Amino acid sequence: MDAETRRTFDLVDSIVFIGLLGISALVGVYQCYASRKKTDAVGEYLVGGQKMSIFPISMSLIASYVSGIAMLGLPAEMYVYGTQLWCIVIADTFVSVTMAVIYLPVFYGLRITSSYEYLELRFNRVVRLMGSFIFIIKMLLYIPLVIYVPALAFNQATGMDLYTIALLVCAVCIFYTTLGGLKAVVWTDTIQTVMMFGAVIAVAILGTARVGGITEVWRRNVDSGRIEFFNMDPDPTVRHTFWTVVVGNYLNWLATCSVNQAMVQRCLAMPNLKKSNVAIMIMAVGIISIVSLCCYTGIVIYAAFYDCDPVTTKQIRKPDQLLPYFVMELSHAIPGLPGLFVSGVFSAALSTMSTGLNSMSGVIYEDMIKPCLRRPISNIGASRIMKVTVVIIGIICVGLVFMVEKLSGLIQAGKSLSGITAGPLLGIFTLGMLFPMANSMGALAGALISLNLVAWISFGTQAAISNGSIYFPVKPVSVEGCSESLKNTAGNLTTIIETAVKEQPFFLYRMSYLWYTWVGFLTTILIGLLVSWFTGPSKYSRADKRLFTPVIHGFLCSRDSQKAVRTFHISQTLEKSYYEKYAIFILSIVFSE
Repeated sequence: MDAETRRTFDLVDSIVFIGLLGISALVGVYQCYASRKKTDAVGEYLVGGQKMSIFPISMSLIASYVSGIAMLGLPAEMYVYGTQLWCIVIADTFVSVTMAVIYLPVFYGLRITSSYEYLELRFNRVVRLMGSFIFIIKMLLYIPLVIYVPALAFNQATGMDLYTIALLVCAVCIFYTTLGGLKAVVWTDTIQTVMMFGAVIAVAILGTARVGGITEVWRRNVDSGRIEFFNMDPDPTVRHTFWTVVVGNYLNWLATCSVNQAMVQRCLAMPNLKKSNVAIMIMAVGIISIVSLCCYTGIVIYAAFYDCDPVTTKQIRKPDQLLPYFVMELSHAIPGLPGLFVSGVFSAALSTMSTGLNSMSGVIYEDMIKPCLRRPISNIGASRIMKVTVVIIGIICVGLVFMVEKLSGLIQAGKSLSGITAGPLLGIFTLGMLFPMANSMGALAGALISLNLVAWISFGTQAAISNGSIYFPVKPVSVEGCSESLKNTAGNLTTIIETAVKEQPFFLYRMSYLWYTWVGFLTTILIGLLVSWFTGPSKYSRADKRLFTPVIHGFLCSRDSQKAVRTFHISQTLEKSYYEKYAIFILSIVFSE
């Protein structure tokens, strides 16, 4: 469709969009008013007094994970590269079970506000500060992406300056997060989750009807080779295979959900572990649903533009703009659809950003400011410090938005940057919860080496992609159905790409970005155990049982160790190194009657 006849953002769309922002702001004002007489201001601000119910927490968990990056990036991924990434939903079930069985019971047993407080209890204060610092880096790298995404969608729909929109998003988000704390974040997340589902479902249904039904959508994508779920190529340099998407992304999601302060903080807002696990299961179903809807929307968009690619014809600048462009194409006979869609994308962004701001303020206060205070301050004073922290972090994030436009596709850029910190963080917590022999020296060395290794790989890869050294094969597109004027604007992009790629870059730069978390995780564990071996394994007593996951509690009991002694007639087992005790424990299971 030509630019002259394309629908623009009208009054109805503006009302829908402004309504979302207004409701979000009002929720913050209401929660601030409702909690004004609470005595525990810090507990109210960070964990909602630990009296939150299942529904809003599960909705908040969904909204926190499904950012605008997923809503815009997943359809673009399906359109450009095919459906292999859709298999990420398989990993989600295993992530939820792992989180409920291994990690959450430890946090609930200790009843802590900051998940990084665990690192001090298990190792020492230096490790806690390092974990907090890594988390803050992660969020500062991620939130600018989250801000940029809705601004990109709004820019496509209205033509308004991208950075002006970014300032508007941040201003509203900072306002209600600062005023209302966790309760405001959770309840706005609930409203925003409904908006997200409504927007994606509406676009998927209307798009399918325009193409001519699900059968026609599927046929056009099969004919172009986009339908691909079981590429079993074991090569780690292939961008997306079944193994990279399912196995590689499993650990990325696990790091995002299980030890991330933003997720743990919400789970700890529940009154008990049982309700928290129910919320996690609802979250899993919700994430699978919204991700699948976004992926399906991607193949609908291709089916709609299968013979006139809007990127090749320069109707849009980047594939990340495909979904907002498609919405504007659909919206001629449907008043309010662009407003609903932009509100849905903004909802995803606002929820993720508000979650990040709230959790970072808690980490900075609990882990960095509070221990440095010479004398305790009042709850009101602590609450004010956290609110000022939210404002400062929000301003920093706005400044970092200007970097985002230089990155490659949203999904790859987001996961590449999060992979820098996800592996080391998950590795430190896993080292502490599953390996009693690990000590603080091992945790520090493992995390620092891992962080630097993955950062080198990630930034090197992004640089290689930017200068054209790395190119990922894309699915075919066509301009045969375009008007003559649009055909004339289409450049010969294939020739440009082929002449740019002359030599293969370093192997680790070519490795799929979905393996980054595994590299960081395994490096942290292996280096941590090795350093702990040389510097003297950690000592623990039965009183320290709460610091370890219930999965290994049986091993920590002296009764099981004594059974191993009787079975193998080995004396002095309890005085041997913890590595030997692990081996004896395994053998006792194998040979037990």
